[in-house]
Amino acid sequence: MLNGALPLLARCEEAQPDFAPRRYGLVTACDGGLLEVSGLSLPIGAQCRIAHGSGSLLAETIGFRAGRMLMMLLGDTVLLRPGARVRPEGRPGMLPVGEAFLGRAVDGEGLPIDGGLPIAARAEWPSGGVRSGALDRAPVREPFDVGVRALNALTTFGVGQRIGVMAGSGVGKSVLLDMIAHGTEAEIVIVGLIGERAREVSDFVEKHMSGPRRARSVVVAVPADHAPNLRIRGAMLATSMAEYFRAAGHQVLLIMDSLTRVAHAGREIALLLGEPGAARGYPPSALATITKLVERAGNSAASGGSVTGLYTVLADGDNQDDPVVDTARAILDGHVVLSRDLAQRGQYPAIDIAASLSRVMNDIVDPLHQADARAFRALIATYEANRDLVLMGAYRAGADPQLDRAIAMHGALTAFLSQPQREVVPMERSVAELAALMAA
Repeated sequence: MLNGALPLLARCEEAQPDFAPRRYGLVTACDGGLLEVSGLSLPIGAQCRIAHGSGSLLAETIGFRAGRMLMMLLGDTVLLRPGARVRPEGRPGMLPVGEAFLGRAVDGEGLPIDGGLPIAARAEWPSGGVRSGALDRAPVREPFDVGVRALNALTTFGVGQRIGVMAGSGVGKSVLLDMIAHGTEAEIVIVGLIGERAREVSDFVEKHMSGPRRARSVVVAVPADHAPNLRIRGAMLATSMAEYFRAAGHQVLLIMDSLTRVAHAGREIALLLGEPGAARGYPPSALATITKLVERAGNSAASGGSVTGLYTVLADGDNQDDPVVDTARAILDGHVVLSRDLAQRGQYPAIDIAASLSRVMNDIVDPLHQADARAFRALIATYEANRDLVLMGAYRAGADPQLDRAIAMHGALTAFLSQPQREVVPMERSVAELAALMAA
């Protein structure tokens, strides 16, 4: 207990007291969660503490209008009253990062939710990231082992790649993320659970924040019932944490579940500020939030570190043309599509190989592996295109040699794509099993 408190005591000893007078503002209006504050002039992103009778509330600056600041609470508006004092707090645009977060689960403000001691974070990182030139990013050249046979063999990922897992609700996105988090061997694993169910947060922490993996993992969790600006702040904190460790030369896996909830939070804030909806109700700034987050992942030529980004995207109503899905697919380096039809047939993970793609696969695997993967995809696509004919008995054997082979191998192909949740299949074994299957 005392050892855990020593860093906090050392930090207090080094702190320099500030005797300058502190300015404060006053709450003048509250409309649907949007606060107007007079008497302060702070930049967007600055945090403030609003006093009330029995405590205080935390708010964030999201805009300004007619000489007044527009703020949004990082919680509920209960107990807020007109004329409440608003005082600035912390450094605008900076988020706490550092090795002190390893092995911990925190919320969007960087405060622990795992019941442990307060975190003494000495380092800070810009919430919007450190912008670098396009040529400062090193290319993707090394395969990234995720421990899932179908992904390793047929949509091989690379170190520093940005991948999306796209599916409707209840098809298995979180289960696939759980398999990848369990099977990968990244140096640092940063998990952002943004806008998801609180039960999923507790389950993930229980599974992955124990044993030797805990010392190299960080979980940033902001459930769905939290304020939209806090959800976006949680996504930025997870990404900033990954950038910090990449700058130190580490190989980082960033898991974000999910990008859609981040876009929903951005939509709530944009509509509150009066921005008109464009693509199916999504204002342009909400979709731009996705692009800004995704572009921060990748390889660093300066430090030699990398951030491999894995993002889930919820396809509302199983619509693969949803604006969030379409925006993510355009900016990501690859995508994995999960099919509800395959899930209903009992195939898990329900990966639709024909619709899934890794844009860097041809640059990181050998030609023989590429040929086997193309042959596998062709057989799956041929069978699915003629599935109804085969099931009705309308197809006559011998009419199409490719379809004949696909029918004969259908059971083996489906078994190759299926994998128990707790089983880990390394990259070399995945490629060897693919080669053996295609040689049969």
